[in-house]
Amino acid sequence: MPADTAPTANATGRAGLTGLAPEPGVPKPDPIVSGSSITRQFGGLKAVDVEHLEIQRGVITALIGPNGAGKTTLFNLLTGFDKPDTGEWSFNGKSLQGVAAYKVARAGMVRTFQLTKVLSRLTVIENMRLGAGGQRGESMWAAPFRALWRSEEQTNTERADDLLARFKLDAKREDFAGSLSGGQRKLLEMARSLMSDPELIMLDEPMAGVNPALKQSLLGHVKSLRDEGRTVLFVEHDMDMVRDISDWVIVMAQGVIVAEGTPDQVMADPRVIDAYLGAHHDTDLSEIDEQALAAEVAEEIETAQTEGEAKE
Repeated sequence: MPADTAPTANATGRAGLTGLAPEPGVPKPDPIVSGSSITRQFGGLKAVDVEHLEIQRGVITALIGPNGAGKTTLFNLLTGFDKPDTGEWSFNGKSLQGVAAYKVARAGMVRTFQLTKVLSRLTVIENMRLGAGGQRGESMWAAPFRALWRSEEQTNTERADDLLARFKLDAKREDFAGSLSGGQRKLLEMARSLMSDPELIMLDEPMAGVNPALKQSLLGHVKSLRDEGRTVLFVEHDMDMVRDISDWVIVMAQGVIVAEGTPDQVMADPRVIDAYLGAHHDTDLSEIDEQALAAEVAEEIETAQTEGEAKE
């Protein structure tokens, strides 16, 4: 993405969030992704039931929620790794319904996975080269004739080396990807995703399994993506990270979007607190309530004792 357009795109994206109502499905002034009536059911469980969703262009959006909220399933639906039961969604105004995952990636919408998908028996640089799209050498008719794609491979290799240096993986260039630590694999997957120069990068729990020494490095890289004018959507459970780097937060619970807003708005939203901790978790018991609860417990104990004596 051209560097001279990045600051403008970034400023416009973040400025567009100012004054938006912190409500589920709130329309954005410049959405890069929008979807409506997206559902996915597994047997009797409705994993995703999203009435409306919009992702603002040029910002970092966090998708949070308790375990089992449907976050990764929604990722899979948007990127073509799973098919919804109902719904429609678009990327840059173009419908992605029924579009295969590899075509979604070619359109400029790439993702990483909670469990990294590096190719362990290939070297780091070979993993990087695979991330480049539209390579002539991948076609059956051109593959035997290296002269047709040698220059393209050289260009891809130079780009890969630049990214490895940026992500401080250049020293691991010739190592097998399987020898990398968990955090280094996350870095490699993020670097590889940039080989296709995407507009939208979707990160599924980028901090999962990463040691503290690499967390700050990953945080810096995510912020740099936004500074380049790219859009970032990520799933994360680390609330400190969410508050630190996200411009907007979407909250899911039981497959439904229950809240949206800035990090501060969302953290103070009763609907979010209820989704994580259960309704009325922070309500103080009055003296009368405590007495009533104690009496109820005492009655249950007495009943259990009576039933036990009757059985004897």
